[in-house]
Amino acid sequence: MLRSTLAQLPCCIYSVVWSPESDNVLYTNGKQLVIKPLQPSAKPLTWKAHDGIVLKVDWNSVNNLILSGGEDCKYKIWDSYGRPLYSSAIHDYPITSVSWSPDGNLFTVGSFNMLRLCDRSGWSHGLEKPTTGSVFNVAWSMDGTQVAAACADGHVMLAHCIEKRLEWCEFEVTLTGRKTIEVRNVVNDAHETLELRDRVIKMSLAFKHLVVVTSSQCLVYSTNNFNTPAIFDPRDGNISFIQQCEKHFLIVDHVGLYIYSYEGRQICSPKLPGGVRGSSLSIRTVSLSPDVLAVRDVKNDHSVMLYDANSGKLLGDGAPVVHTMEILTVHLSQCGPMSDRFLAIIDKNHDLYLTPVRKTSSNHRLPKLASMVQSLKWNSNVNILCGLRDMKLLVWFYPRALFLDKDILPQTLHERECSEFGKNPELCDFNENTVIVRRADGSICSISNMPYPAMLHRLVAADKWNEAVRLCRFAKLKSLWACLASMTLKEKDLATAEIAYAAIGEVDKVEYLKHIKSIPSKEVRTAEITLLSGSVNEAEAILIQGGFIYRAIQLNLDLFHWERALELAVKHKTHVDTVLGYRQVYLNQIHKQETSNKFKQYSKGVEINWQNIESKIEMELEKEGK
Repeated sequence: MLRSTLAQLPCCIYSVVWSPESDNVLYTNGKQLVIKPLQPSAKPLTWKAHDGIVLKVDWNSVNNLILSGGEDCKYKIWDSYGRPLYSSAIHDYPITSVSWSPDGNLFTVGSFNMLRLCDRSGWSHGLEKPTTGSVFNVAWSMDGTQVAAACADGHVMLAHCIEKRLEWCEFEVTLTGRKTIEVRNVVNDAHETLELRDRVIKMSLAFKHLVVVTSSQCLVYSTNNFNTPAIFDPRDGNISFIQQCEKHFLIVDHVGLYIYSYEGRQICSPKLPGGVRGSSLSIRTVSLSPDVLAVRDVKNDHSVMLYDANSGKLLGDGAPVVHTMEILTVHLSQCGPMSDRFLAIIDKNHDLYLTPVRKTSSNHRLPKLASMVQSLKWNSNVNILCGLRDMKLLVWFYPRALFLDKDILPQTLHERECSEFGKNPELCDFNENTVIVRRADGSICSISNMPYPAMLHRLVAADKWNEAVRLCRFAKLKSLWACLASMTLKEKDLATAEIAYAAIGEVDKVEYLKHIKSIPSKEVRTAEITLLSGSVNEAEAILIQGGFIYRAIQLNLDLFHWERALELAVKHKTHVDTVLGYRQVYLNQIHKQETSNKFKQYSKGVEINWQNIESKIEMELEKEGK
């Protein structure tokens, strides 16, 4: 066995752990923690972690967070760069053991006559006080439901995690025992008790279904009937997490990913690249929608793989969504067809980016929606996005405005002061008009959002434009008019767009819309609306496909895309003299000489006659009118 000395210290090293990628070693050094890379030339990362000697550390492979406990009677959470995320209150005795659960959602803290179960954020789920002396070590079972603790009096203590509670709409589900689930309808106070054959490993409640995974079975209950569940056998008993959407749900175990229908039929099993196992994934790096599955690449945390949720194959040409920084969380919108499906990501800087899943490519640059976003949730019923930032609740009533009209995007954002949440709150759910937030101390709060944006989404989806206009006039909210204006650009409803833009004072765009309405050709009108949304390439493609070559050339001339205008004119053998003529006028106006070799080359063989140019333009416009 090859041995080497990583460090030599004058004090005792009480604890040492490997990093998730096995390329670093974390060890204690008195009051400090040290991350030592295995590369000889790399410098170690050292920071003061506690006011007393650090006795125990653990580093989770799923959430990449570090947990430490020391003689200062505190336990703390750190990120992989040594930045503090949570510090507990002072306990009565030193912290002698800390241990992450396999999925990284829970951890245990041991001390003298104390065993505490905590959430990954730091707040406490439960506290037990056995008379066993100090708890020196804690080990989790692979399924994350049981804990074994080594105690100072010679006992080995076994514990089971119960009292997990889930809420969705009017239903509340509680794991009251290892094999018993209590279901309560808070509207009519109806109770159901579900007695199961084996101990419960994971459960999830959403979209009118309760999914329960035991050590040998998976049971799918409908909230309409808890008596006859759909039952099937999972591939592996060590389930990492469950994620649900409207049509199906995802089970991730230590081997891979599996998508099932709510009838218990397996739909597909997406293959992760490079033989990556499911145990390395977390619920924050995987997102499921009715037609798309998004998974952050484990080996390259700058990219997100997109899969077809019905076939398990990579979406489109298989190109991932690539970002310039490490991606922390991924979120897919839940409503509408695939053309309305959007992927929201939060990176290491907590910047929020948004992209449609249909238009992704390896060189696609993600547009930025907001900065310093701590937590994010899509609405379960309509495509409204909610986030938390600096003790403020942010609600984007129509995030798609980022791709339709960036000028009015700020007007579609609703900000609300939420200082009562304290530091580091987390969004739990966003259903209908209610936002559920968990505070740093573990307590849950709910906030009501205004109902008008969701109503507007439904009216537009049903193509009820007159009713949508009446709703905006009734609500008298500028943000609602801005949403309607963006929606009309997507659906290309010029009459309603003119009303909406006039209501928010966008006079220039109202005049431009009047100009578009005067154009006789439908293809040209469509291209002009697309151009108003900022999609130059798409507008050009519409014109070329419709045979309006002059319009495509003029579009590039108006945008000063001289090279592209000349390329189109040469390719289609028309209006070369028009491009050269406008180029010459432009250079004369700015008092510059021609520097482009292409323009110099074609200027030698083409005569510029403005009378001929103007007559050709008139003929093109007359042809459009016919």
